[in-house]
Amino acid sequence: MTISISDLDDPRIDVFRDVRDRDLRGRKGVFMAESEMVVRRLLRSPERLHSVLLSPAKAARMAGELRHLPDDVTVYVAELPLMEAIAGFHIHRGVLAAGWRPHEQDLAFDRMLDRLEPDGTWTVLAAQGINNADNMGGLFRTAAALGVNEVLLERGCCDPLYRKAIRVSMGHVLSVPWCVAEDLCEAIGVLQVKGFRITAAESCQRSTRLGEAVPAARRVVVVGAEGEGLDARVLDACDDVVEIPMAAGVPSLNVVVAAGIVLERLRPPTA
Repeated sequence: MTISISDLDDPRIDVFRDVRDRDLRGRKGVFMAESEMVVRRLLRSPERLHSVLLSPAKAARMAGELRHLPDDVTVYVAELPLMEAIAGFHIHRGVLAAGWRPHEQDLAFDRMLDRLEPDGTWTVLAAQGINNADNMGGLFRTAAALGVNEVLLERGCCDPLYRKAIRVSMGHVLSVPWCVAEDLCEAIGVLQVKGFRITAAESCQRSTRLGEAVPAARRVVVVGAEGEGLDARVLDACDDVVEIPMAAGVPSLNVVVAAGIVLERLRPPTA
């Protein structure tokens, strides 16, 4: 169903109102996605859609995909200046969508264990203390590009469904399965029992060069926040700790870049 909006105070589009403010305060049960590429990804999972707000030009451009949406997903169309007044920020792409957040129990670590295949190659990217939305989005984009099967986040990381994180991920937050663990040490311990080799990316006394890492078909790569890094408990729980050889005078890499290098170098041969 498509509805034209001409009134700034139309209550039907309240979910799209004051987007930036709600980014900070949080929303109940929904998340916000922006940009045509990201929303096109979301359209592939129509059951996750709440509603869509488009400029007339974008509504025409995306008409083919919109035609197949379920009847309970409403497409609102408003002129771009009105869209921006509703949302409270400059939407030069003319595309917003509200999606239903997964239930908390669907993000539990146990759900990830249910999805694990018993045999074959499997890669998990685990993260502790990632509180920057750009880095969170970048990690998901990297995970998608390098064939990561799951992303495991310790409680305390920022929300992957924050609007900016979704945008930076190019929408891959919506396609790469992820879960949240209350205690990362306990979670990786469970995965060790299931045959995973746990490899931390960190520079410390225990670190060995990345090129010396032991091959493994089932692996967890663990990364931490820039500056703080991984805590001692997590490092102690890992099978090995690797570091990327750096040029003199350069102490570290951005966590997304580092994760990409480590994941690529440690990809199973058949991945």
